[in-house]
Amino acid sequence: MKKHTIHLKNNITYTCDENTSLLKAALDNDISLEYSCFEARCRSCKVKVLEGKVENLQEEKVLTAEEKVAGYVLSCNVVPRSDIRLDIEDLGVKLPASQVSPCKISNITHINGNIVEVVLRLPPKVDFQFLAGQYVDIIRNGHKRSYSISHSQYESNQLKLFIRNYEGGLFSNYWFNEAKPNDLLRVEGPLGTFFYRHNEVCTDIVLLATGTGIAPIKAILEQLQASPELLVNKKVWLLWGGRKKEDLFWKPDFTFAHFEYIPVLTREDDWQGAKGYVQEIASAQAISWPTAQVYACGSEAMIQSAQELLTKQGLKGENFFADAFVAGK
Repeated sequence: MKKHTIHLKNNITYTCDENTSLLKAALDNDISLEYSCFEARCRSCKVKVLEGKVENLQEEKVLTAEEKVAGYVLSCNVVPRSDIRLDIEDLGVKLPASQVSPCKISNITHINGNIVEVVLRLPPKVDFQFLAGQYVDIIRNGHKRSYSISHSQYESNQLKLFIRNYEGGLFSNYWFNEAKPNDLLRVEGPLGTFFYRHNEVCTDIVLLATGTGIAPIKAILEQLQASPELLVNKKVWLLWGGRKKEDLFWKPDFTFAHFEYIPVLTREDDWQGAKGYVQEIASAQAISWPTAQVYACGSEAMIQSAQELLTKQGLKGENFFADAFVAGK
């Protein structure tokens, strides 16, 4: 099978055959590139092709016509048809190895009518290392669904997940009506490149979340709480949005020296706090956007809107990190 050489702009190269996506080949070669869904349904792995020819594995429905003309592709969805030069650097970190392991449900807590917290127990011999902010796939009856890990460290062989009840969701009926302790499932992970990137220059760390998008944000906050040296000369902002009060089902209790939490609701009449969308409320804060980092987790619409709005405020594109919740993820 013919193989091609993929060149990154920091002079790193790897090989990729004509049936393998640029992203998968990079990960197979222990080269870390940005990604999230693996299904060409978000924009996390968007990259510009400077030289060479690629072909889509499936119809591409995410990028705009202007982006396509400019040479942008989704690295999870293209295979090479020649040597390729990409306008991207690798992440410079070695991601924890992904693995598939059996697991059992240790506990299910119904937080409210729409949210459960699921605690999974892995076998004692499994060393499941992950970066705060990554996600896992849960495998049941041959189907997969993705859920972000809601804590920062692997302890007592447990993984904790926040799960929302979606009408007609493939796993929703199971989680909310059928699941019970000691049910046997499989877990694959860790996955994704949503994690904290320490930057000495940045003065503001802005965390945006909607709904259960708070899970990886909570994990990152726990990491920062445990490593105060990461927060020297920095302020942490958390903006968490929902429709009603019950959507804000978790209460932050961090003790950072400089930390501001702004809950945001859109459809609550009896509410004296911030109203609207998290990205709009964030844009109105006294944040130094040219020296800020943004970590956003929620719907693809929120993430695109946040990136566009905050970039106009002076945020640098390389300091915006996102994990989109897409249908089927």
